[in-house]
Amino acid sequence: MTQFPSWPPDIAAERLRLRPVTLEDAAPMARLADDLDIARMTTSIPYPFHVADAESFIARMAAADRAREALFGVELPTEGLIGVVGLHPNDQDRVEVGYWLGRPYWGRGYMTEAVERVLLWAREEWGRAILASGHFADNPASAAVLIKAGFLYTGERRARFSLAREAEAETRMMIWLA
Repeated sequence: MTQFPSWPPDIAAERLRLRPVTLEDAAPMARLADDLDIARMTTSIPYPFHVADAESFIARMAAADRAREALFGVELPTEGLIGVVGLHPNDQDRVEVGYWLGRPYWGRGYMTEAVERVLLWAREEWGRAILASGHFADNPASAAVLIKAGFLYTGERRARFSLAREAEAETRMMIWLA
């Protein structure tokens, strides 16, 4: 495994920069993710989402095991942080891709670009050949991102808890093979 001076490394994409998330990102992260329509499409973002929640998440990710977990800030160079892409261990000993994007940036292909670039890094630099992901069945936009990035449906559907919904939601599971 390659050792990087920063974790995760700073990566250029066509229109975006993927970079480590720092405590300076807590305020913009909270401003963007404090949106019920974003939080309810994730398993782990509470609603409301405060700066203290962002700071706690960023601190946890800074201490994460680099062999198992990475978090990329998705930055639009003219505007700063617009979302995140995370690679996190799941309950099946696989690394799972999760992400969110601020509402003002929806529908422009930014998250597809970011996920595709993170997958390339995960394969070529982080040594991953298989990654998992999933989307809530009522989130067709997330399904489109994953399909465009090369994920395939496994046929598995499972109920997963969403903090913002305070309930389980049907999740369609997917896999990506390098």
